[in-house]
Parts: sequence; C-alpha cells; structure tokens
Amino acid sequence: MSEKTEDAPKKKGKMGKLIVIGVGAIVLIGGGIGGGLYAANSGLVGGGHAKEDTGPKLVPKSEQKHAPAGEGHEGGSGVAPATGPGGDKYASNYYAMEKDFTSNLQNSTHFVQLGLAVSTPYDDSVIAGIKTNDIAIRSAILLALGDTSEDEVFTGDGKKKLQTRLVKAINDTLLQKEGFGGVSNVYFTSFVVQ
Repeated sequence: MSEKTEDAPKKKGKMGKLIVIGVGAIVLIGGGIGGGLYAANSGLVGGGHAKEDTGPKLVPKSEQKHAPAGEGHEGGSGVAPATGPGGDKYASNYYAMEKDFTSNLQNSTHFVQLGLAVSTPYDDSVIAGIKTNDIAIRSAILLALGDTSEDEVFTGDGKKKLQTRLVKAINDTLLQKEGFGGVSNVYFTSFVVQ
C-alpha cells in the first residue's frame, strides 16, 4: 500500500509540470502572434519601413497640372503658363461644384443664388472626397448660407466672411466623413441676390 501512495504524488507532480509547460507554450505562441499583428499594422514588417500615410499629399507648384492651351485661346502655343519666383509654394487644384446653391437670407425676404468652386493645394484625393460626400457638403453649405444676413451679401467684406464660413463648413464635413479637410479657399462663380 505504501507503493501506491508514493506513485500518486509523482503523477500529480508530472501532470502539474505538463500543465505549466502547456500554458507557457500557449502564452508564448499567443504573444508571438500578437506581436506579429502589431508589427504588421504599424508598418514595421517588410524591411522596417513605417507604414505609408494614405491621406492627401501636397502638390508642389512644379507638378501643377495646367489646362491645355489649344487653338483659339490666348497663348494657344501649347506651352504652360509662365510662373515666377513668387506666388504659392504649392499648386492649386480647382473643382467647380456642379449645381448652384439657392438659400433664403437670415431675417430677410431676399434670397441668394451662388455658384461655387473650391481650391486645394492637395492632390485629387480631396476633390474625390468632395465628390463622394457631395450631398453632405451641399447640406453644410446651405446651412451656412441660411445663417447669412442681408448685410453680408451686399458688401465685399461680408462676401469674404461668407467665403471663410463656407470653407469651414466644407472642411468640417470632409473631416467628419473622410478624416481630412484640405479645402483652402472657396470662389464664387456666380452670385445673385434677389
């Protein structure tokens, strides 16, 4: 009988060691998998290079796209417009909104009808974001126009303030929808108050 009682503790000791080794192996394997996933998501896999930023990129003036200068236009020689040492460091990428905006003015019987274009120093991804979120951006612009007073639309300073508010409305919407704004200016392509 004494033999049976001595074998039981040996079996329990071996079993305990196997459980500890098994749990340790699972922890090491899990840690290795977790570390590998972390490295893959942080861009460290593949030579230790950081993950490339997927946001819009600034376009240097030297890489600016120019409208084709065809025949029948001034300077129709096909040569890009002259640029000097001054001016903006980055190119301007323009986009004209397809439909006009019409809104009542705040506390007024008048309404305003606008055609808008935007500019960005970034690549086409900002313009793509505007096109993708056209409905949300149009809504934000109409809300900003509805908060516009009659005094603002009849003065140059008021129109400049309106431009600033429209840039903010568009960028806030893009930031919410795409994670990045990027519009630097708004231009009026038509402006009618009735």
